[in-house]
Parts: sequence; structure tokens; C-alpha cells
Amino acid sequence: MGPTGSASVSAKPLARVVAVAACVVVVAGCAHKAPPPLYMWESFPKLQYDALLRSGITPVEQIAAMEAHADKARASGAALPPGFRAHLGMLKLASGDADQARQLWQAEQAAFPESTAYMDQLLKRLDAPKKKESSG
Repeated sequence: MGPTGSASVSAKPLARVVAVAACVVVVAGCAHKAPPPLYMWESFPKLQYDALLRSGITPVEQIAAMEAHADKARASGAALPPGFRAHLGMLKLASGDADQARQLWQAEQAAFPESTAYMDQLLKRLDAPKKKESSG
């Protein structure tokens, strides 16, 4: 074999080393830590589902679970998901706390301006009995 034959033999191990190194770099690049989720969802979807099913959990128990979720989110610096304040407001209204419901719906509207139409509709319904009383 001439010089070209020996060069091709040494090039094969070098090519393998380069290929393995490239694979290691690609895998290491994929192993970086994923960004944190935008919102802290955790048990919120299940709480909503349970409320819709009326599975025997009282509004007071649901409120306690949701407030614990909100406290955990605040402690970790995470944002509450869309609809969280609106749902908690509905639970507050169901338990007789219309003022807190109003505050939560206004907070939902401030956090998610795209909810304005729905939150305005809920706030109008909340104010409707007051208007009937004052005009009657």
C-alpha cells in the first residue's frame, strides 16, 4: 500500500472520533434546562373540573384549595393562569361574597385584558340587582 492507503486507514478512526464528538455536542446541547412554565397550573384544571361536576366538594373547600394554590404561586414567583381569578370569583360569589368576587373579576381583567368582555358581563350581572333595588 502506498501513502494513500495508509492515509485512508488513519482517516477512518478520526472520522469516527469526530462523529462521536458531534453526537456528544448535540446531546449536550439538548440537555439544557427547559424554561419554566409561563403559569403555575398544578391542580387548577382539576379544581375547575370538580366544580363543574359538583362532585361533593363545597365552594368553601374549593376556595381554600385555590387560595392555597395562589399562595404557593406567589411564594415561588409564578404567575396565576388565565381564568384562575375568574373561577375563584365565581366560587366567592357562590359562597355569598360578592365584593370579593368583584375584586377578583377586576383583577382577572387587569391580568388578562382579553377577558374584558366576559368580565364586564359578569360585573354587569353582579350590579343588576343593585340597579333594580335603586329604581324600585
